[in-house]
Amino acid sequence: MKPAGTTFSGKKNSQLTLGPLADLEGHLPREWWRDLFTSLYLKTDGDVVENIEATRKEVDLLISATGIRPGDRILDLCCGQGRHVIELAQRGFSAVSGIDRSPYLIRTARKRARKLGLSVPFREGDARVVRVPAGSLDAVCMMGNSFGYFESEDDDRQVLQSVQKALRDRGTFAIDISDGEWMRNHFEPRSWEWIDQNQFVCRERTLSTDGKRLISREVVTHAERGVIADQFYAERLYSREDIMRLLDEVGFMNVCLHDTLEAISTRQQDLGMMAHRLFLTAEAPVRKTVSAPMGKVLNVAVALGDPRLPDDIKKNGQFNEEDIDTVNRLKEALAKMTEYNFTYHDNHPTLLEELKSSQADFVFNLCDEGFGNEAMKELHVPAYLELLKIPYTGAGPVCLGVCYDKAMVRALALAHDIPVPLETIIRSGDHLATLPSIFPALMKPALGDSSIGITQNAVVHTAEELVSYLGYLREILPNRAILVQEFLTGAEYSVTLIGNVETGIDALPILEVDYSDLDEGLPCILGYESKWLPDSPYWNNINYLETGVDAEVQHALIQHSSRMFEVMECRDYARFDFRADSNGDIKLLEVNPNPGWCWDGKVNLMAKFAGISYDRLLLRILHTARQRLNLDTHIDNFSVKGMQENCNSEPVSAYQ
Repeated sequence: MKPAGTTFSGKKNSQLTLGPLADLEGHLPREWWRDLFTSLYLKTDGDVVENIEATRKEVDLLISATGIRPGDRILDLCCGQGRHVIELAQRGFSAVSGIDRSPYLIRTARKRARKLGLSVPFREGDARVVRVPAGSLDAVCMMGNSFGYFESEDDDRQVLQSVQKALRDRGTFAIDISDGEWMRNHFEPRSWEWIDQNQFVCRERTLSTDGKRLISREVVTHAERGVIADQFYAERLYSREDIMRLLDEVGFMNVCLHDTLEAISTRQQDLGMMAHRLFLTAEAPVRKTVSAPMGKVLNVAVALGDPRLPDDIKKNGQFNEEDIDTVNRLKEALAKMTEYNFTYHDNHPTLLEELKSSQADFVFNLCDEGFGNEAMKELHVPAYLELLKIPYTGAGPVCLGVCYDKAMVRALALAHDIPVPLETIIRSGDHLATLPSIFPALMKPALGDSSIGITQNAVVHTAEELVSYLGYLREILPNRAILVQEFLTGAEYSVTLIGNVETGIDALPILEVDYSDLDEGLPCILGYESKWLPDSPYWNNINYLETGVDAEVQHALIQHSSRMFEVMECRDYARFDFRADSNGDIKLLEVNPNPGWCWDGKVNLMAKFAGISYDRLLLRILHTARQRLNLDTHIDNFSVKGMQENCNSEPVSAYQ
């Protein structure tokens, strides 16, 4: 027999049920909700949760009670199979999304949305840690009696705190919850019902020892196959006074009880916890703003590339005057920050020992050249700091290593429903018996940084051009796999996110690349020549503008970036590059977890779009890391909006 409380499925009956039990509570798994919500759930509860009429009426109530509008940023937390999200999207709500703990229900939601032609983001997540940027949502709803599953009331409180953090000032929270007092007095101790022509479910219920939870058991039986599941679940019973008190304690304002929800069912038999429900709304509090962070002066060691050593990526293989000027501008900007004391470390033969003995509170890791100016050793500096247990800014070694492999980034993006270009990989030992048939195509190394290996000849139109450029790449980058990727000809965008999943993420205004001044005979790419060769026709003929693309595209760009920020475990700041195909469909090109920090780089250009100076941008990155590292508690509300200087535009939230 399998462990008590497990959901079973299989052959015959006797080994799939626990038999008569006197103590349901003793067999309840602590985290029963991890495994319960499968395809079987959509059958046992399908009379209510797969009921179109019920969904429409619940959405009608949600809209009328909250006043949400089609352009509002709305999250359905514990969205299940996405029925409320999809209904809202069909009514024109364009910025609605869903999160649920069940992988099966999220996959189901995505499939249903795609079938209806809806571009709706669904993702897995724990309700106790709503991984969206702080203050980024206009409304959060928890529909279908999805609250109170956890063993401890403290976990429920954590859910509400997480919701509150995600909401903007006076943002709306709506919750549909079982009327605990009614349920305590009216639950059915035993019942059974047919759920289809072949299967029926028997249920047992009892109150927990403390009387605060209702424990339920379901035995699902197939008429021919016998018992197919014996499963347990529970829900905390909140009276209307209890839930209003809890919302008030957490800090919500204007808590309001609306109509009770009576379940609509196709079977009208055992409605369980869905029978008699409360519907409440509340407002998030107005947060205090902090004009500037306060705290002690911290010692910061700044790790940089070594100007004394060769650097294969830079022009002529060494640091140039432009690079020295970039470092000097960095030092000038950091010198304006009175809350930090900076020391600079760029001598790589002694770098590790210097960092070890620096006694710095943390390291500002700007060594994007890699240890010893070797790009493939970019992860070595943070790896060494990890061993020494010295805190530092930016991505960790695993994130840097994975993001360096463009094929790996593409695979992970694809696995999380983020569009990517068509692509073929040619490994170093592969023969060209079968050439890729993607033309025009862009060729680039699978492992690479700073556009190494990407020149104007990297865009190929025939098999002959492909073979020729492949030979060139194998000559300059021996033993590296080469990617042959569909060449996207649409608009090109970059998104910069600043923050962390746990404390909130902001997006800077989105950058769009303007190739209109480029010679018509040149491919429109940001290759090596555009970044490192001042004599190239690319150098002064590419412009960077704040995009004017419509809000829906911007929303998608930031959604995709936010998802990849979490998937790749980026930290503090990161840049994401996208390009559209000829149909206007955007696709992810790269994830840059340690993007260029220089004064004339993309990240600072995007900061300028928001009216943020270079020193304030660097200050935000430092404060973001400082907050993540728990080095100061006085900087919680230091956001993009707080960084803006002489600028009337609002910051762009990562879930806008």
